[in-house]
Amino acid sequence: MKIKLPLRDGLARLSVLGLIVGIFTGAGAVIFRDLIGFLHNLAFEGRLAIPYDANLFSPPSPWGAFIILVPVIGALCVTFLIVNFAPEARGHGVPEVMDAIHYHEGVIRPIVAIIKSLASAISIGTGAAVGREGPIIQIGSSLASTLGQVIPMPGWQRITLVAAGAGAGIAATFNTPIGGVLFAVELMLPEVSVRTFLPVALATGTATFMGQMFFGWHPAFEVPAHLLLDEPATVESLVIYAVLGALAGVAGAAFIFGIETADEWFDGIPNPYLRHSIGMLSIGVLIYVLHESSGHYFVEGVGYATIEAILKGGLTAPLLLAVLFIAKLYATSVSLGSGASGGIFSPSLFMGATLGAGVGAAASALAPQAGVDVPSAAIIGMAAVVGGGTGAAMTAVTMIFEMTRDYALVMPSIIAVALAVGVRRLLSRESIYTAKLTGRGHYIPEALHANMFMVRHASQVMERDVVLAASDTDFGEFLRDPGNAGKMKHVVVIKGDRIVGCLRVNMALRAGVEGAYAGVKLGDLAHRKFILAVADHVVFDILTRMARRRAVMAIITENVRRPRAKHVVGVLSREHLGDSVIDSIRQYGD
Repeated sequence: MKIKLPLRDGLARLSVLGLIVGIFTGAGAVIFRDLIGFLHNLAFEGRLAIPYDANLFSPPSPWGAFIILVPVIGALCVTFLIVNFAPEARGHGVPEVMDAIHYHEGVIRPIVAIIKSLASAISIGTGAAVGREGPIIQIGSSLASTLGQVIPMPGWQRITLVAAGAGAGIAATFNTPIGGVLFAVELMLPEVSVRTFLPVALATGTATFMGQMFFGWHPAFEVPAHLLLDEPATVESLVIYAVLGALAGVAGAAFIFGIETADEWFDGIPNPYLRHSIGMLSIGVLIYVLHESSGHYFVEGVGYATIEAILKGGLTAPLLLAVLFIAKLYATSVSLGSGASGGIFSPSLFMGATLGAGVGAAASALAPQAGVDVPSAAIIGMAAVVGGGTGAAMTAVTMIFEMTRDYALVMPSIIAVALAVGVRRLLSRESIYTAKLTGRGHYIPEALHANMFMVRHASQVMERDVVLAASDTDFGEFLRDPGNAGKMKHVVVIKGDRIVGCLRVNMALRAGVEGAYAGVKLGDLAHRKFILAVADHVVFDILTRMARRRAVMAIITENVRRPRAKHVVGVLSREHLGDSVIDSIRQYGD
């Protein structure tokens, strides 16, 4: 028995394409990480090899002090690629994807995937303090957009695929399928429904499976066994985690300020090669000084080794943690501001881990009865800084759980993330993703509102003050009718008992010009692009039909099989739909 896939059905086709996006994004993540490994091994160790475990500290480079020049060489290569092939590959990538979704119908140039892969791999591999998740998000979105441009489809379907590529990218990077879905829902999708959620879920699940085939099923970070005992949190610990959340909100705002300041400062250097070289030279000096003074490069690349050392209890010195937090904030801001290509998610995890570990160390010393230790506080700090900086609260909590598999820390994480988002919004209204876009005048919605007006019946929204007028009525005489003076009139034009058109007349503006319309009939002016709908029809269905027919008005009738003029009970124009939207969101205006 053969099963024929109904590819003409929009949801079925989009779901299949979501699977394809997941496969390609997962494969892209594998190739991208191998490319980072190859370039890192070559740049830092002078050997040709692909295997590279970012959770382990890099060994001392044979270049010695000349390691300072490695980020500079990488900067020259990255600048060449970005300047000559894809300027949009500069930066952390997510704002460009959001911009494509909200302002360009999901259209991203195909070359972006290639240039972003190369530029980001070089940036990370040569020491830029950026993450690998932003590039994979942009790579997955670019691949999805290319698929959506090759295959003819409506704009909303291409946008859905782009969001699916973004979610798939972050899922494949961190082995977090649920977090990938929530990332797409919170930050990417303009609409959340079955028709958009299912392709995104399929893409993230497929990409995660692809990643697990090559990277294994284990979480992104190993957590000490004693943290997985699911012991209940104490009141004292929740208070401490709340304070940590507030501090994380300040850290998120500082991160946003740091990136914006670095952008403005480096934009003052007109030559892009000089600009990026200066920035990365300072990063080279920083990682060399850290290595000589503390034994590791610490802030270069994604920084997972530092996070892993904190989680395993091998890095607890408060002064060093404070230095590393400031160093990472500086290094990431300068890397991105001067022209590097890479993400901000991993640096946020790094700063959250160092901040949380510092709070955990202080709590252990000052209030040991609270039961707060360094690894636990570090995990919650990671969630709080990520959630506070990006504004993706649900994504942060879920991903931290998936990356550590520590369920006991979910509730404290929720408290900390909520406070982090609130404090960051007090200090910086824009998130780290939207700040760049608002700077160019592109605003991203802060929230997804349920379209409550869409589920109203036409009878609740329609205009009942309707005039039925014969098509041969003289328009000048209609304007002189004293009963219509000073009003906006909605006219249903009829011919006998048939409905033949519609007209919307501003009587206040027409006053005094009746003579200019001598001989003009209502039938000459009536719009023929209208639809008939029943009073108990849902507004969403009516709006869909109006959009499909490009109608200017819906004429609402009683529920009869063959509606005639006598059955007309109202009209629904685009203006009425706008008023209904305003009414539905008015309660959120404050």
